[in-house]
Amino acid sequence: MEAPTKAQILDTALQLATASSWEQLRLCDIASALNCPLSALYQQISTKDQLADAWFDRADQQMLSHCYQGRSASERLYLAISSWLNALAPYQQQTGQMLLYKLEPGHVHLQAAALLRISATVQWLREAAALSASGLARIGQELALSALFVGVFVHWLNDRSDGQQQTLQLLQRKLSAGDKLGLWR
Repeated sequence: MEAPTKAQILDTALQLATASSWEQLRLCDIASALNCPLSALYQQISTKDQLADAWFDRADQQMLSHCYQGRSASERLYLAISSWLNALAPYQQQTGQMLLYKLEPGHVHLQAAALLRISATVQWLREAAALSASGLARIGQELALSALFVGVFVHWLNDRSDGQQQTLQLLQRKLSAGDKLGLWR
């Protein structure tokens, strides 16, 4: 049998975490489900945290696979963020469990990496939305976009409305407020 791909490992991990939880998920369970030795997983993913990062990478890739040209900056941001959230939607509960795992008190190293991960996604959001502010305006924009992104994401994690409509309405309100402040240039 060929070694499993990163995508196969991630898909299997998400399915197994759905049956139990992210905390209970073990790499040996994934290897067993894929009928391969742990060494085959190690070639692609060596920790559960790398699985979580692969999950968020998948959302980034989904967000970046769309073209947002011909729209206002606020519309581009709305479409990019909603695309990112939609990519995670099939495993919303497991996504929250991944974050709780990263935020455990003993996981300071994961918490620092999570901040860098948020920063990377925010940079990709700026690119997807073709935001072009520079200097102090860019710094303010990045801070505002980071706060918006984290606030909307945390709300989304607990949103049980159909199609996460409450989150999308919150996103629209926050983007409109940013428009009024001239943040999305």
